[in-house]
Amino acid sequence: QVQLVESGGGLVPPGGSLRLSCAVSGSIFSMKAVGWYRQAPGKERELVAVRSDAGGKSYGDSVKERFTISADTGKNIVFLQMDRLKPEDTAVYYCNARLPNWTSVWGQGTLVTVSA
Repeated sequence: QVQLVESGGGLVPPGGSLRLSCAVSGSIFSMKAVGWYRQAPGKERELVAVRSDAGGKSYGDSVKERFTISADTGKNIVFLQMDRLKPEDTAVYYCNARLPNWTSVWGQGTLVTVSA
């Protein structure tokens, strides 16, 4: 059973930076994709960034040029570097993995609050 554990959330002022980590209990190489989603209060969960098994990366329109997804495949950790944060980035951020059979696995989430 693949498990995902996020860390790195917290309170950050507007314009600041934060890096989230997602520890994957299996090999990232075996996943179809790994990525980050977020859900703000009263809103639907939305894509933030995803890394495919071929190494390709995609980003949600609202975070392009500000957020960067990367992975340490040796340690099976997926990172989300978030720069120039805005109050509207406030949300619970979830790590996601697509298994070889396309089953989706989610982490428990980590809260990011952008506020002065």
